[in-house]
Amino acid sequence: MLTIFIRVIILYTLVLITMRLMGKREIGQLQPFELAISIMIADLASVPMADIGIPILSGIIPILGLLALHLLITFINLKSIKAREIICGRPSILIENGKINEKALKKERFTVNELEERLRGNNISNIADVNYAILETSGQITVTPKPEKRGITLADLNIEPKNEGIPYDLVIDGKIMYQNLEKLRKRLSMATKSG
Repeated sequence: MLTIFIRVIILYTLVLITMRLMGKREIGQLQPFELAISIMIADLASVPMADIGIPILSGIIPILGLLALHLLITFINLKSIKAREIICGRPSILIENGKINEKALKKERFTVNELEERLRGNNISNIADVNYAILETSGQITVTPKPEKRGITLADLNIEPKNEGIPYDLVIDGKIMYQNLEKLRKRLSMATKSG
């Protein structure tokens, strides 16, 4: 029983480190190759975790191999646009100039109902209000409303807002965050010098 517990801790730690090294993305924003690697890592870790008859290295070595593969694919993606298109695909324009692109919907195996659902998720209740809807390679839909349907911004009113900067937590779980206090002090001293 203790052996299984130790194996779980080792493999869990390895998977956690591997996922952190893969980068900070939400599950919904993973590229297909990232999702496939994540699923494979979970599967590879679960087998030696549950069966003490399987050597723990049978889980560790393939996980490290997948991490190396992920880092290689990511490097290739950064260096080559053509490779990025092959590995990740290209965004598809589902609505263009307010008109549904039926060809793109069929190619992406998207129904109008699914498109409407995704638009509602972007706070758009009427397809007629959309100028562009783009299906990103991550599966997310980016929506650009028609100009007359966009919200009013301060720029529309010729108001230049003051930069408020980033908010800092000063106390977390009852502990004072001294690093954040120091950042605020620097920001305040810079503001008083420029003002």
